[in-house]
Amino acid sequence: MSVLAAEDFLSKEERQQVSAAIGAAENRTSGEIRVHLEDHIEDEVMDHAAFIFEELGMHRTRDRNGVLIYLSVVDRKIAVIGDAGINERVPDDFWNDVLALLKSHLAAGRRVEALTEAVQMVGEKLRDFFPLKRDDTDELSNEISFGGR
Repeated sequence: MSVLAAEDFLSKEERQQVSAAIGAAENRTSGEIRVHLEDHIEDEVMDHAAFIFEELGMHRTRDRNGVLIYLSVVDRKIAVIGDAGINERVPDDFWNDVLALLKSHLAAGRRVEALTEAVQMVGEKLRDFFPLKRDDTDELSNEISFGGR
């Protein structure tokens, strides 16, 4: 049985759907959302996702309100990480329903739905704490990023 690589997880059209969902979500909040896919990790998923968060420069947003949706494809591990600006304002289990949504869709093989609906949910949560500002700019790419093995 062949192992699916991160770059093959979504088709080109599905990647565009996820990017469009990120853009739509960010049109309602000053928060920034990224999706990152990797093949395989050796570290604990939250530790590695935190590393990727830093690598992507997500800690450099004006209001420290970036959120990373992270997926290790081969390992079937997921994480949702928010920056300091949002984490100081929300309860510890704030992202659990996003994780539950991701797990449910992924278990059923609905990859694009998992990511687009998770992005929408994150956008709604961010909007409550970080409404769109008049002078808001898109600080981070809306494209899915990929890591190696």
